[in-house]
Amino acid sequence: MPALDAPDATPPLTRAVTDRLSRGKVVEAALAYADRHGSEALSMRKLGEQLGVDPMTVYRHVRDKDDLLAAISDMAVSRIAVVDARPGEGWAVTLRRQILAARQTTLQHPWLPRVLEARAEPTPAALDHLDRVLGILRAGGFSVDLSHHTLHVLGSRVLGFSQDLFDDSPGTRPTAAEAQAQAAAWATSHPHLAELALQATHEGALGGCDDDEEFAFSLDLILEGLERRRAQAAGAAGSGAAAAGAAEGTSS
Repeated sequence: MPALDAPDATPPLTRAVTDRLSRGKVVEAALAYADRHGSEALSMRKLGEQLGVDPMTVYRHVRDKDDLLAAISDMAVSRIAVVDARPGEGWAVTLRRQILAARQTTLQHPWLPRVLEARAEPTPAALDHLDRVLGILRAGGFSVDLSHHTLHVLGSRVLGFSQDLFDDSPGTRPTAAEAQAQAAAWATSHPHLAELALQATHEGALGGCDDDEEFAFSLDLILEGLERRRAQAAGAAGSGAAAAGAAEGTSS
């Protein structure tokens, strides 16, 4: 009697799900999970449960958790809206709108800054975004050298978030009573910090800040300074060209 093939132990529903899975669908599900629970809670096992498949099935589409984190961060960054310059709009206004568009995306994915900070290399979508930023600068009259300096000055703000000195997230902020007690303790040893804690329009001992307001303030300050540098460089280049032209006219 011929041997019978062993029956497929995979349940029909699971087989159907497995058959229609793709890397894109796996990454999309992982992104949604990270948005709900955070990137640290994400695992192959939990993602498999989310998709209704064995965790080993997930490994057919992503190498490991590092690969998965790179993929979801790339997908998130790829969703940053592309800003086009409006007629008569200066470079600083265009760049401000582009960076604030990046911030809107970052706010939708609270885990994203931490994952991006941990990466040694930018993802393809991050490279696309950086190239757009450089394009705005170059179209605005920035030299390659000044554009390079600008990326360093902007740092993580290019992608819509700031790297603060201390963790000032809402979960770490003291109550009003705790802030007042801290200010009183600092009154002699750190009088300026005590003054800030009591009088600034903040919530915490060092300021439970309005993150969006602080981000916009620092961005505007940087853009104003960069415009001065750009104008100075353009003026110097113009003076040099005029001097060269005058010297050529004298020699002729």
